[in-house]
Amino acid sequence: MSEISFDFDLIVVGAGYGGFDAAKHAAEAGLKVAIVESRDMGGTCVNRGCVPSKALLAASGKVRELADVPHLSEFGIHSAPVRFERKKIAEHAKNLVETIRKNLTKTLERSGVEILRGEGRLEGNQKVGLRETNGVDRIFSARDIILATGSDPFVPPGIEIDGRTVFTSDEAINLEWLPRWIAIIGSGYIGLEFADIYTALGCEVTMIEALDKVMPTFDPDITKIASRNLIDKRDIETRAGVFATKVKPGCPVEVELTDAKSREVIEELQVDAVLVATGRVPSTENLNLQSVGVETTRGFIPIDDQMRVLVNEKPVSNLWAVGDVTGKLMLAHTAAAQGSIAVENILGKAIEIDYRSIPAATFTHPEISSVGLSEEEAKDLAKNEGFELGIVRSYFKANSKALAELESDGIMKLIFNKETGEVLGAHIYGLHAADLIQEVSNAISRRQRVNDLAKEVHTHPTLSEVVEVAYKQASLQIKK
Repeated sequence: MSEISFDFDLIVVGAGYGGFDAAKHAAEAGLKVAIVESRDMGGTCVNRGCVPSKALLAASGKVRELADVPHLSEFGIHSAPVRFERKKIAEHAKNLVETIRKNLTKTLERSGVEILRGEGRLEGNQKVGLRETNGVDRIFSARDIILATGSDPFVPPGIEIDGRTVFTSDEAINLEWLPRWIAIIGSGYIGLEFADIYTALGCEVTMIEALDKVMPTFDPDITKIASRNLIDKRDIETRAGVFATKVKPGCPVEVELTDAKSREVIEELQVDAVLVATGRVPSTENLNLQSVGVETTRGFIPIDDQMRVLVNEKPVSNLWAVGDVTGKLMLAHTAAAQGSIAVENILGKAIEIDYRSIPAATFTHPEISSVGLSEEEAKDLAKNEGFELGIVRSYFKANSKALAELESDGIMKLIFNKETGEVLGAHIYGLHAADLIQEVSNAISRRQRVNDLAKEVHTHPTLSEVVEVAYKQASLQIKK
């Protein structure tokens, strides 16, 4: 019996970071690969997410630093009044996006990946339908298919979007104008980062949070110190425990606030603009998943730890999913890791992802980062597995480099198993927290013990000594 002939060994639907890494990795392994993209190459991260937002944060961060007269005066530095050009800051982000998008596209082409422009969908097992930009429909066959269509901003009911006065992060990265007063709905990492940008550039911010406190998804110790510096010390007022039940675009924008518990309208705001930063939803609506019997949960595609799509908890042959559509850690580097792992499994290996070792960061000034278990999760694990939990805190105020930078208001919280010494999690707020977390991420990935990590020598004077101090403190608590 002859082998079935396919148009491609692998078709990847979606060219964000997850799809890009999968396609590149597969092509370099010798597979015949196509990637389908209906919008810009690079997906959310490159075009509407982490790349342009970090460009804006870099520029606005320099404005903040130069405008901080008390901080500079401690160095004996006196700066003139800071001037900036909003348009050039926006162009910096736009140029960066274009550069990375071009580089990504060229990389795929050099790897031999065929780029198919249009909207992709499943057409049954091992078949992908493509509606090209000119409206022509085509169907391709593939031995394996990876779904990597990403996510879009979630807009709650009652909020009208016009893209100008009421908008999501997709539009905010264009920085088309600077509202005098902007309300930001949501105090997660997206809301915090844009609050950082807007306040640095002279805008007043009101942060609206449905849960009973701002920054609800962060570690409590981190929230305490971070909110003091990132919110209380800036021109930001907060409304916690309230829903923005109605938002009407215009000049001004009308915002109706409803108490989260009583469900009664308690306040009406009139602001110049509203940024909706209430999370993201998977882009799975047009994938025709029903053609292969896949049922989503809140739009997310169920997968196992090898990235195989599941139906009734059993893998579907030759169908994989990676990135935001899976609803795991909705981060670009998670998607990239999932993409590579999916391809490794397509190539016949049996590799599973380790979500615990994947770090996350919020690029405010200073930064916030985390990896592994939260304190609450670690307590549950300790209770279920019957071990004693250890928690230590290391402070930037004892770090020579942080003191030299006059940036000593920071903390690292390390969570570990007191009996084995295994590192379970870490949470950091402070200068370069996003870089510092990687060391702990590597330790968790290798399931290393603080007893051994405490013996590693760190460069002096560097911020990495904050991590070293935490390891040493933890090692003293390990049961002999």
